[in-house]
Amino acid sequence: MPAKPCTLEPAPFPGVTLVGGGPGDPELITVAGLRALLAADVVITDRLAPQELLAQLSPRVELIDVAKVPRSRFTAQSDINALLIERAADGRCVVRLKGGDNYVFGRGFEEVQALQAAGIPVRVIPGLSSAVAVPALAEIPVTHRGVVHEFTVVSGHLPPGHPESLVEWTSLAALRGTLVLMMAVQNAGAIAETLIAGGRAGDEPAAVIADGSLPTQRTVRTTLARLAEAIVAERIGPPAIIVIGEVAAL
Repeated sequence: MPAKPCTLEPAPFPGVTLVGGGPGDPELITVAGLRALLAADVVITDRLAPQELLAQLSPRVELIDVAKVPRSRFTAQSDINALLIERAADGRCVVRLKGGDNYVFGRGFEEVQALQAAGIPVRVIPGLSSAVAVPALAEIPVTHRGVVHEFTVVSGHLPPGHPESLVEWTSLAALRGTLVLMMAVQNAGAIAETLIAGGRAGDEPAAVIADGSLPTQRTVRTTLARLAEAIVAERIGPPAIIVIGEVAAL
């Protein structure tokens, strides 16, 4: 099969396109994602999606903000699903723009399921996941030959011991590889204590990268034992990626 030509021409799709926008820098969206965005009649977007791209869209494009802000404004997932179905049922080209990748803690597959159940055509364009891209932009490799042979991406939105948590923190503590924590700023202290209690060293290197890929990006290097202290001292808030492991000291 011949390769598709790489162009920036709009790529209309009669239904909904889920686009992973990458970590935030508008230049880090994929070519396919940008082409879908340029063809959109409606864009339903998250707060972590590349905002500069939205400002460059045609005035004819309907922009709908469905942000989920921690401890603040919140749009229910059921409402987002209903919006996608409603706009696409009108025959318009709809783009669901998210930060990072749709399927990495982005609830993208829930939206796919809702659209399929409603008979709406849907496609997915993956994006750069912040779990890997943001550490790379901070010059931290999540793997490195001779140092680590695995990395694990974990959601930290629920603390260890929470009845709804699906994470086996004790098992993670026994691993030697890199841990990449997303949505974990608020629970970093409890997570660090649990990992240390499970066997990880308190002096193990750790790094926190805030506002990854944006002009305000900054990196705080610390240790696992002092992780929560560093977050408070540096006044770090979400979005931030936490890297735990020997690679954080490279």
